[in-house]
Amino acid sequence: ECNRHIKFDRLLRRAEALGFDAVATGHHARVVQRPDGTRRLARGVDAAKDQSYVLYMLGQEALAKVMLPVGDMTKARVRALAADLGLRTAAKPDSTDVCFIRRGERDSFLAERMETTPARVVDTSGRLLGETRSVQMVTLGQRKGLGIGGQERPVYVVDTDVATGVVTVGARSDLLTDHQDLRDVTWAGEPARGPVLVQTSAHGTPRPATLDGTRVRWQAPQQRVAPGQSLVFYEGPEVVGGGIAA
Repeated sequence: ECNRHIKFDRLLRRAEALGFDAVATGHHARVVQRPDGTRRLARGVDAAKDQSYVLYMLGQEALAKVMLPVGDMTKARVRALAADLGLRTAAKPDSTDVCFIRRGERDSFLAERMETTPARVVDTSGRLLGETRSVQMVTLGQRKGLGIGGQERPVYVVDTDVATGVVTVGARSDLLTDHQDLRDVTWAGEPARGPVLVQTSAHGTPRPATLDGTRVRWQAPQQRVAPGQSLVFYEGPEVVGGGIAA
């Protein structure tokens, strides 16, 4: 939610208060203008670095005031230009983790700031398989780090119950669903109708679906999305909206 509330809310308001016309960021995405005068966010030229997924919440007001100058370039081209200009960022490693965690691992960072409780790990029949250190650190679809090694076949987290401290694991097929309910749906302009492509992670493969109010109906069964994860709707390379898995 940093992009929603900090980079493209407070920063834009601050820039406007200081008399600036626009804010430029280094995101790999583009803003395109449609024939009717409205704007849409679109994928960056460098598909491997595309960040349109994390910016889906930008509406018309924000898109009119945002400049994304590197969206039309590959990352290699950006690095080459930075090197030509003598910028130290030319050789800066790519960011691969949570940007605000400067030291240590994600789990230790969170454990210092929230209560964590052990959880029993059971299969779909309720049989106890073991115990994991923190139910709060387990996510839907997780396979590793559950403390239940030695199973006959791969198992995945298919449900978590924080209140009772129970993590349920099962086969990958137990994660499949034909729909996904959403909350906090936002649109770049008018709500989309008809078929769209839906992406469920920053660099995931977009899957065909139709939109039914706040429900995504998959063309073919897909893995359930963890609550709180974004689902972003595309028409070709353009973002038409998105929401959060309920």
